Amino acid sequence: MTALPAFDMQGQGDTAVLLLHGIGGGRSIWSDAASGTARALAEAGFRAVAIDLPGYGDSAAIGTPGMDGFVAAVRAVIDRIGARRTVLLGHSMGGMVAQELVARSPLGVDGLVLACTSASFGKSDGEWQAQFVAERLAPLDAGLGMAAMAARLVPGLVSPHAPAQALQVAQDVMARVPEATYRAALRAIAGFDRRAALPQIAVPTLLLAAEHDRTAPPEAMQRMAARIPGAEYLCLTQAGHIANVEAAAAFNAAVVSFLRRHFMAA
Repeated sequence: MTALPAFDMQGQGDTAVLLLHGIGGGRSIWSDAASGTARALAEAGFRAVAIDLPGYGDSAAIGTPGMDGFVAAVRAVIDRIGARRTVLLGHSMGGMVAQELVARSPLGVDGLVLACTSASFGKSDGEWQAQFVAERLAPLDAGLGMAAMAARLVPGLVSPHAPAQALQVAQDVMARVPEATYRAALRAIAGFDRRAALPQIAVPTLLLAAEHDRTAPPEAMQRMAARIPGAEYLCLTQAGHIANVEAAAAFNAAVVSFLRRHFMAA
């Protein structure tokens, strides 16, 4: 039996929105101190459920953190909550976890919000993937630690317009990710490829891109949207990869608008 991960729940709506963080995140990224997404959803009449994926925050790592464990953990939360309707909102790696879960077992998932993510990890060339992982892990291999790596990495994940506070929040959240978890998660998503599964997605889906996102470029997300039947696409201006923190008001408004149109709260 899969261990239940740590999660916070706000709101009482019939529709539960499970918030899945990125590789440098945790459930705190959805809090009032960061994006405020959980509160925005609760105030709109939805049940917001922010999850720490295995190995992150207060969730224990069962074995090596990876896609199998992430998917199993999210499914365990879906089963435990037992909401009338369930929507997965995944940012970056969280969007990959959402796609993986729907590709494996779509039952019980009624909608998707895929934010600043992709359907595959870069090029399909294994050598390219290995080089990318090596480059991303180089600061850790040099003994700099997660805090120093976050200080180096996060400025490249935001737009030129990013407020200093948003930059600091993102760095603080990433700095708290255990190094072992980050290493394992990066290697896990390096092999991710669910492009062939996109046309089989049969639930209302919003793809939310960001104008200055170099990790999941808007044009790539627009191509994803074109392959998902009936998918909606929206690009947030003056935001980068961490759009949920950098442009929180616009991000939350877009998500709430989508949910209200497809999952009117009771």
